Amino acid sequence: MTDHLAAETFGPLGDRPIMWVDCATASAEGTARRYRQDMRAIVVGVDLVGACPSLDPAFFDMLLTTVEAPPSPWVGVAVSRMNDRRRAIEARVAKAPMAAGIAMDVARACDHLPFDLGITVESLGYSTLLAGGEFRTWRHGRGRPSAIVDEVDRPQVRVEREDDHVTITLARPDTRNAMRAPMRDALHEALCAVLDDPSRPGMTLRGEGDCFSTGGDLAEFGIADDMAKAHAIRTLRSCAARLHALGARARVELHGACIGSGIEIAAAATYRSARPGTFFLLPELDMGLIPGAGGTVSLARAIGRHRASYMLLSGRRIGLAEAVQWGLVEEVA
Repeated sequence: MTDHLAAETFGPLGDRPIMWVDCATASAEGTARRYRQDMRAIVVGVDLVGACPSLDPAFFDMLLTTVEAPPSPWVGVAVSRMNDRRRAIEARVAKAPMAAGIAMDVARACDHLPFDLGITVESLGYSTLLAGGEFRTWRHGRGRPSAIVDEVDRPQVRVEREDDHVTITLARPDTRNAMRAPMRDALHEALCAVLDDPSRPGMTLRGEGDCFSTGGDLAEFGIADDMAKAHAIRTLRSCAARLHALGARARVELHGACIGSGIEIAAAATYRSARPGTFFLLPELDMGLIPGAGGTVSLARAIGRHRASYMLLSGRRIGLAEAVQWGLVEEVA
């Protein structure tokens, strides 16, 4: 029988927001089920013996194993690094327990929702955290936000068509293709044009310069004075949703840094290629936030909920080899 008041200890309001389950024990799945169903804790299964046991992944948020290149949904961590990795994840969760908890709530819910509804749930969670103390602390620590300078008349994306194929290029290499509001709106408009074209052209999305995109401009974070309107904009102008709707017609060519929304949007494409040296990173938890450009949904569908959660909770850079093994990248070119 569950003591529901005591259960608060195991979650964002208590001192144990993350629980580790030894997957070698016979009771591993039952323990995870109890933490998952009766409490709000983040549940991580750990396989130290390299067995990748058969467990119901529904009761876990992450599954770590010492096996190299393990099958989905497991994440491989060298045995010599497992304790350090656990401590690093615990520290990140302890610093932002509300964001981490909401991230897992959203990820679990989106597991059972259509893509567009998942985008809506993610945005609601994101809006909640924008008004939260963890984000406020991060923003205060940055000092006074720098002024946003963006030439209104300067093209944000370049659209070219050859026969039955459209190429959309993020065209702000000077900002490392930061996904500022003007670029998001221009990209959304270009994707809608392809989606609505009765000739149904194919589409390739790429980035100009040293990298595909470093994600959102930090100077824009939290400046909206109307959270309800910001939620409507995020969902109605979701580039990830439009890419997903294009289905097999859409491919993305990635290179360099793909950070935050720079991979959240791209992951919604059916086909993704990357050049050598490409890497992927979700930094949102450091800001007291969750992905807000569709990543909770797009990445979960691309690599699975557990690996997407690992990217967010660990904040680790994912290299190209691991991205290929996970299915985030189909081709290295």
